[in-house]
Amino acid sequence: MIKAILVFNNHGKPRFMRFYQHFPEDMQQQIVRETFHLVSKRDDNVCNFLEGGSLIGGSDYKLIYRHYATLYFVFCVDSSESELGILDLIQVFVETLDKCFENVCELDLIFNVDKVHYILHEMVMGGMVLETNMNEVVAQVEAQNKLEKSETGFSAAPARAVSAVKSMNLPELPRNINIGDINIKVPNLSHLV
Repeated sequence: MIKAILVFNNHGKPRFMRFYQHFPEDMQQQIVRETFHLVSKRDDNVCNFLEGGSLIGGSDYKLIYRHYATLYFVFCVDSSESELGILDLIQVFVETLDKCFENVCELDLIFNVDKVHYILHEMVMGGMVLETNMNEVVAQVEAQNKLEKSETGFSAAPARAVSAVKSMNLPELPRNINIGDINIKVPNLSHLV
């Protein structure tokens, strides 16, 4: 089972954190610091998995990581997870981020953290791997984006209506509207024009 997913830059600043076990916030920060120190001091030509730090569970847990450009992607897992399977999952996660953000960078993780969480939730939930097919995850993200765009149209409708009224070129504003037996007195709208 996956215990935590951490993404931090070369200086140890966390850019994304997802814990699947409750830790107080100060403990989470200590885990990130300890994990950064364990991972960052390793050479690039050594194995990408090592024993977990004392805070994350010690020898019962493993840290499996990949270093891409300025970011470390670290998965903290228990002994039941396959190291190579998690390395593949990291690769799929990064490729999915790259496809969704068109050449992902550190700033994408900072400014679109909700989208990153959504992508991760399509792949991992509750510490269990749900989906490893990048095309399926991307299809779900695109469907979510389409839904968000359609909802944006509804929320922008009042603003578009006000804009349409402002752009109407009426010689004078109507004071009364008569429709059959109905007589509507229009309030003074000159402040909108």
